[in-house]
Amino acid sequence: MNNESKDPLLLDHEYDGIHELDNKLPTWWVWLFWGCNFFAVFYLGYYHVFARTSAGQMQTEYQAEMKIGDAIKARTMTEFENKVDAVEPSKDPVVLARGQATFAGKCSPCHRADAGGLVGPNLCDDYWIHGPKFSDNVRTIWNGVEAKGMLAWKKQGMKPAEVLEVASYIYTLRGSNPKNPKPREDQTPVSTGPSAFE
Repeated sequence: MNNESKDPLLLDHEYDGIHELDNKLPTWWVWLFWGCNFFAVFYLGYYHVFARTSAGQMQTEYQAEMKIGDAIKARTMTEFENKVDAVEPSKDPVVLARGQATFAGKCSPCHRADAGGLVGPNLCDDYWIHGPKFSDNVRTIWNGVEAKGMLAWKKQGMKPAEVLEVASYIYTLRGSNPKNPKPREDQTPVSTGPSAFE
């Protein structure tokens, strides 16, 4: 053994010529460590072992908060629906950029990235099934057309501001003439004769 190993600050073991120092932890750290342990034991006993705050009380408080939140949400949605006829498409580049991002993530799977139509209709022409006005577009996004597979985005958690952003972006696409667009869908289907399954 060399003289280094007899140093009282060095532990007995070594690895690859490296010795570990036996330094004591700072007093403040030791107090903090034990304080956290005592708090954990107290917390466990108070809230779980002896159940000073019952789960039923916590559930009641949660339900009361949820009722308040639901009332605020319902009021906001009603206010938005009542003012839809008065809204105009935004021309703010920041709003349109956010609308474009929302469109790319939520609308393009059905309407194509260029809005030329896929499962959903072409959004670039002037032949809109559910009305040509901006407010019609907002309502269609908000309420959906579930019979045709169009989600009601209000049920998917989309906020009114997001609906206005994406509707404003879609409004800018009118007349953009994408390549191979889906044919217009506002016309009455042509009868092809009796069905073979009738």
